[in-house]
Amino acid sequence: MPGTAIMTDSNCGIMPSEETNYGIHVLPMPIIIDGKTYFEGMDITLEEFYQKQISGSVITTSQPSPGDVTAMWDHLLQTYDEIVFIPMSSGLSNTCQTALLLADDTPYRDHVFVVDNRRISVTQAVSVLDAKKLAKEGKTGREIKEILESEAMDATIYISVDTLEYLKKGGRITAAAAAVGTVLKLKPVLTIQGDRLDSYAKARGMKSAFHIMLEAIKTDIAHRFSHLKEKGQLKIGIANTMMDDRKLEDFKLEMKKNFPDMELVYFPLTMSIGTHVGPGGLGIGAVRYH
Repeated sequence: MPGTAIMTDSNCGIMPSEETNYGIHVLPMPIIIDGKTYFEGMDITLEEFYQKQISGSVITTSQPSPGDVTAMWDHLLQTYDEIVFIPMSSGLSNTCQTALLLADDTPYRDHVFVVDNRRISVTQAVSVLDAKKLAKEGKTGREIKEILESEAMDATIYISVDTLEYLKKGGRITAAAAAVGTVLKLKPVLTIQGDRLDSYAKARGMKSAFHIMLEAIKTDIAHRFSHLKEKGQLKIGIANTMMDDRKLEDFKLEMKKNFPDMELVYFPLTMSIGTHVGPGGLGIGAVRYH
């Protein structure tokens, strides 16, 4: 049998329909819209999701059921000796903690290795692709888990939103703060460092927010990640919710212009993130890779 299966969830930005392209296995995240459960990349597209969001549908996120997680494990273990499962950060969802508990029971103990390397979106996707590379190099599931978790903090993300409406709906900010921010055209800049989502800055307009995020990435590369930059082990990333194609391309070009000697990785922000960010959101980051 083949050795190690690499499994993740759709929060990394890779959809179940893209599994074959990457040689991995993707657990779709559930999204509840007006009381009905959809599975990301399976029975709802990003376009349909944002149409429903803009039209005022009530949208909440959830974690995969334990049964869905173990069903995929059972299926993969019919073909593979072991599984490395890389869900989104334990600090941002309970999916990882649930999977760790499940993996500690027979028949999964020593066959399923759940990695909490504290990432989401593009940085999580890079971890998944690193795991695939490490498996090809002959690393065991246990070794891959140890490597990825030891490098967990070698990533940085900054996110800004175009509208405060969905942060308000999700209880991330108060209605009063949202009203003031809307009048003043303020765009909050948030940062994800490991499993923490924190406020970083405020900007007047998305272009200003983008440049604040850009300077933050440059600072992180110059200080925290200078050793990785020197070794050529650092990539930059960009991700977005629904946005005009031309605007997105402009942001990508600006990233390439500012980091001409680094590979730019792109994946769309997923529905779980889009639920709280809303359309027009943008995230950029830097991440270690193998």
